[in-house]
Amino acid sequence: MSDKKLLEGKVIVVTGAGRGIGRATALLLAESGAKVVVNDIGGGADGSGNDATPAQEVVNEIKAAGGDAVANFDSVTSWEGGQKIVQSAIDTFGRIDGVINNAGNLRDVIFHKMTEEDFDAVLAVHLKGTFNVSRAAAPIFREQGSGTFVNMTSTSGLIGNFGQANYAAAKMGIVGLSKSMALDMQRFGVTSNCIAPFAWSRLIGSIPTDSEEQKARVAKIQQMTPDKIATLAVSLCSDQAKNVTGQIFGVRNNEIFLFSQPRPFRSAHTSEGWTPETVLSRVLPAFEADFYPLSRSADVFSWDPF
Repeated sequence: MSDKKLLEGKVIVVTGAGRGIGRATALLLAESGAKVVVNDIGGGADGSGNDATPAQEVVNEIKAAGGDAVANFDSVTSWEGGQKIVQSAIDTFGRIDGVINNAGNLRDVIFHKMTEEDFDAVLAVHLKGTFNVSRAAAPIFREQGSGTFVNMTSTSGLIGNFGQANYAAAKMGIVGLSKSMALDMQRFGVTSNCIAPFAWSRLIGSIPTDSEEQKARVAKIQQMTPDKIATLAVSLCSDQAKNVTGQIFGVRNNEIFLFSQPRPFRSAHTSEGWTPETVLSRVLPAFEADFYPLSRSADVFSWDPF
């Protein structure tokens, strides 16, 4: 029986790997035999500031356990940053086999009070950051005929949430981007999938705990540790998952979900064409029973995961 580790010989970039899900993923990647580029600018939850300590601490932890990793402090928000992050893998380890787009920030505010800066700052990290790093790796993946993208989305976009228009837009944008990457790169042996994680992290550490109900909710979320998400992310980087692409997964404690994707399920047809009056009198009333309610993630995931 071979003692070869699951990801032995692979080099994986993890963005936002200094804390939380990114950190847990980087550690498990290394434990599984991969060499890891630990990217993190060390910013606050809103994306502000810089601190090299978190990324370097993860690298130190990986090396202390016998693995191999390098820290990178470039920002995913710029084209140049994305190029440098990928180049760090090439310069240090001579190749790149996967990108886990995990870097994130939050600027939660109710929509009618959201500023342009609030909106742009979140899309810059989540959506543009996913593009920048993935686009930097794509030509290399094409040339070598293999590669993996794992992109973090959220049920805040897939289902909905209060006060997160910027975050939801970015996370749904990542779904479309990931699917396009899967379609365009499939011929080159490249996969691209999304994960919607449920896990306690500093990005959701600002949830209010003003009532006993809120305290109980936070206590449950705190039990959903980042290593649960890391397990699926690492699995998707394996050659054994090379036929899995274009999918949206969710992880909630010990549950793993496969999400549906939008497809038409009701139709209305008329041979003479529609007018605004007939749309209002015939189409909308016919569809109304199947309209989706304004649900939040917590409304859909209403059962206890423990």
